[in-house]
Amino acid sequence: MLLWVILLVLAPVSGQFARTYKSIIFLQPPWTTVFRGERVNLTCKGFGFYSSQKTKWYYRYLGKEISRETQKNTLEVQESGEYRCRAQGSPLSSPVYLDFSSASLILQAPLSVFEGDSVVLRCRAKAEVTLKTTIYKNENVLAFLNKTTDFHISHASLKDNGAYHCTGYKETCCLVSSNTVKIQVQESFTRPVLRVSSFQPISGSPVTLTCETRLSLERSDVPLQFCFFRNDQMLGSGWSLSPKFQITAMWSKDSGSYWCKAATTRYNTTSNSWRSWIQVQIPASHPVLTLSPEKALNFEGTKVTLHCETKEDSLRTLYKFYHDGVPLRHKLVRCEKGASISFSLTTEHSGNYYCTADNGHGAKPSEAVSLSVTVPVSRPVLTLSSAEDLISEGAKLTLHCEAQRGSLPIVYQFHHEDASLGNRSAHSAGGVSISFSLTAEHSGNYYCTADNGFGPQRSESVSLSITVPVSRPVLTLSSAEAVTFEGATVTLYCEVQRGSPRILYQFYHEDVPLGSNSTPSVGKVSFSFSLTAAHSGNYYCTADNGFGPRRSEAVSLFVTVPVSRPILTLRVPRAQAVVGDLLELRCETLRGSPPIMYWFYHEDVTLGSSLVSSGGEASFNLSLTAEHSGNYSCEANNGLVAQHSDTISLSVIVPVSRPILTFRAPRAQAVVGDLLEIHCEALRGSSPILYGFYHEDVTLGKISAPSGGGASFNLSLTTEHSGIYSCEADNGLEAQRSEMVTLKVAVPVSRPVLTLRAPRAQVAVGDLLELHCEALRGSPLILYRFYHEDVTLGNSSALSGGAFFNLSLTAEHSGNYSCEADNGLGAQRSETVTLYLTGLTENRSGPVATGVSGGLLSLAGLAAGALLLYCWLSRKAGRQPASDPCRSPSDSDSQEPTYHNVPAWEELQPVYSNVNPRGANVVYSEVRIIREKKKHAVACNPRHLRNKGSPIIYSEVKVASTPASRCLFLASSAPHR
Repeated sequence: MLLWVILLVLAPVSGQFARTYKSIIFLQPPWTTVFRGERVNLTCKGFGFYSSQKTKWYYRYLGKEISRETQKNTLEVQESGEYRCRAQGSPLSSPVYLDFSSASLILQAPLSVFEGDSVVLRCRAKAEVTLKTTIYKNENVLAFLNKTTDFHISHASLKDNGAYHCTGYKETCCLVSSNTVKIQVQESFTRPVLRVSSFQPISGSPVTLTCETRLSLERSDVPLQFCFFRNDQMLGSGWSLSPKFQITAMWSKDSGSYWCKAATTRYNTTSNSWRSWIQVQIPASHPVLTLSPEKALNFEGTKVTLHCETKEDSLRTLYKFYHDGVPLRHKLVRCEKGASISFSLTTEHSGNYYCTADNGHGAKPSEAVSLSVTVPVSRPVLTLSSAEDLISEGAKLTLHCEAQRGSLPIVYQFHHEDASLGNRSAHSAGGVSISFSLTAEHSGNYYCTADNGFGPQRSESVSLSITVPVSRPVLTLSSAEAVTFEGATVTLYCEVQRGSPRILYQFYHEDVPLGSNSTPSVGKVSFSFSLTAAHSGNYYCTADNGFGPRRSEAVSLFVTVPVSRPILTLRVPRAQAVVGDLLELRCETLRGSPPIMYWFYHEDVTLGSSLVSSGGEASFNLSLTAEHSGNYSCEANNGLVAQHSDTISLSVIVPVSRPILTFRAPRAQAVVGDLLEIHCEALRGSSPILYGFYHEDVTLGKISAPSGGGASFNLSLTTEHSGIYSCEADNGLEAQRSEMVTLKVAVPVSRPVLTLRAPRAQVAVGDLLELHCEALRGSPLILYRFYHEDVTLGNSSALSGGAFFNLSLTAEHSGNYSCEADNGLGAQRSETVTLYLTGLTENRSGPVATGVSGGLLSLAGLAAGALLLYCWLSRKAGRQPASDPCRSPSDSDSQEPTYHNVPAWEELQPVYSNVNPRGANVVYSEVRIIREKKKHAVACNPRHLRNKGSPIIYSEVKVASTPASRCLFLASSAPHR
């Protein structure tokens, strides 16, 4: 069914008019008015080549429009308003208004009504309205509906158009009226139109009749049947589903009025087309052409008539007459069998004649009829022609004789001074010709005659004169010498031995015309001129008397010219000459006879020479070095005179070589504060040279050196100046960078700080004492040395953080300690730190009160003895030999420290002081408490402690044991402070 609908819609030959169909909305149930709360299903049908696809819906109510899209072509609605849809591939549909009514009584009708439809009008009521209703059409009672709700129209037609409504009664009160429904019955299809393949077919040709109509969109699936008529008589077998009817052959009896009828097979709806007249045309037969009178005299001036006639009578026939295919005249006649034309004969009328007849179905030609007009010949015309412009000996001459009028055949005869040359017979127009090669004897008068049987006719005479071409000319010079100097006068002579006058002579130098002269007879002519350098070359002449110029042999003339002053040019590949470039020296003289010898000079020293045999210029190439700067010149000589060019100066630039970077400092090792001179020098290169100085690729500065020797840049060194240095030299050709040079700026050590670290607050013999020495500033590697009473305890090297030295304490270790730091730039000594031990090792844990109770007298005696022992030990320590195993050979160098720092101690920190009498094993130990108001205490000599009145809290005499080793080295990794 869908395929049938598509064919009906898209194919005009199926009886439907081609058009673009809009989308259509179908309702289910089919009513446009329903009770509120009910639902209506809308179906959107398109007519494109698409299956059921997405559908666009549009809803409008109270001026507001809403659109939505569904995956299928159906939509269920329950809101009053105007609905439209757009199916894929089809235009927008017409609007459909749905009313979801809240009334008690409604009249329901279908959306569309077509002729022949069976229509139902349904009057529906709610519970409070009785079923006894009345239906109205145009306010007139149409029917009473007793116990039914439907009113049926069995076969809708145009008479059923109108406004319908129904009424009922409420059980409680009154009459109730429904909504009004307008019924407009539509045609299922348009009135058919009869299409005819030809309204004027030729007899015997076929004709196709087509009955075209268009179904309504809502009835596009309704099949139609067709019937065709001629003069109210049915054609063929009657009704058919095909909208076409074929008449295989139309004859004159088939002319008439034709029409068609279309009808639906289901609803019995019919419609007739308008009537169309078809007239069958009968083509004309071949006409016959006749001449009258039949045996007309064929002389000029005779009147002749041509008559063209066909066998059939036609309403309109066009006759045309032709002479040798060229149209003469034409005549249009009505209801007649033929037409005629007349004219008086001339010579042009000879030939073949025919006519054509056309009654609108194609022209038909007659057979041809010949007509020959006899004409006496006219006086002929003789013409002479040749392929050459001038008629001369050896040329081919053509004589042509032609009579402009005269019946064929014509006999032509040619004559030279009354002597016959021959005859020719012509069977066609155009005359005849004869040809022959000319000699001197052919000069004279010529004529011809023409005769076609009515007497010969003679042409006028034509004279012919034979011209003799010139012979080859000879060119001679007035001077027999081959060499001629500038300023001399020379004469050229040109002569021919034979040739018809007048003769034109022309003189040439290297194909360039010099001048011309003409003579009325055979002879020679001359041409004179003064010589210049440009006159050297080949000369020739030509002679021409109208048959084309003849050329003589060439004669050479050589004019000797001294050389002019040469011009020297220097060419280098760039604007400035650079070492290594190829220099081209080019020397050129603008005048001078070859060969020319060229010499090239540098500072009057010969560089080379070149012989040029054809004049022009010479060149000399030189690969440039620094020595090639200076003056250049060249010389030209052709044996007559030597000429020297102007001098040209050349300056050769030398590119800079790779520069060398050197450091100049006041000492071997660069130290902070030193003045460093950075020197950059390129050993080769043209001045001025711009030197650039770089530290870690950062530009320090640029200095231009107007002459050799390089350039220097000074720096006052800081620690940041360590790194990589380079320099660059540039004289405008190509910059050169030096090699990288590394500079390390050394920092002298500061005065070190010595700190003593013990495991407890009260240090005793046997404890492990740690000595830490650190210089807060100074370039590594730093060598640290530790001293006890200026006696070397040991040394240690450290990159950073200082150095450590550990010592297991004995009674001898009381005294002054110091350290030294040295990184090769000068040693620095720390401040002295005093360590003072009191008490014996075996009783150090006893109570302090026990020593006090020994008595004040014994305490005073011990103190005096300890003082004497301490002084003796100090003097003995000053006399220590220099070969102490704990001191290295380099420990003797010392330097005044520049940095001072005192280690901090907690308040009430014990300070140790040892006294050892000279040459005895008894050690007096004292432990004193230092009371200071500040947060730190200063370590000092035990004598100072006593003078300040520091109390002794413990005192004991012990025998000192000799330690197994006095030196212990420990490397420290403590950080700098």
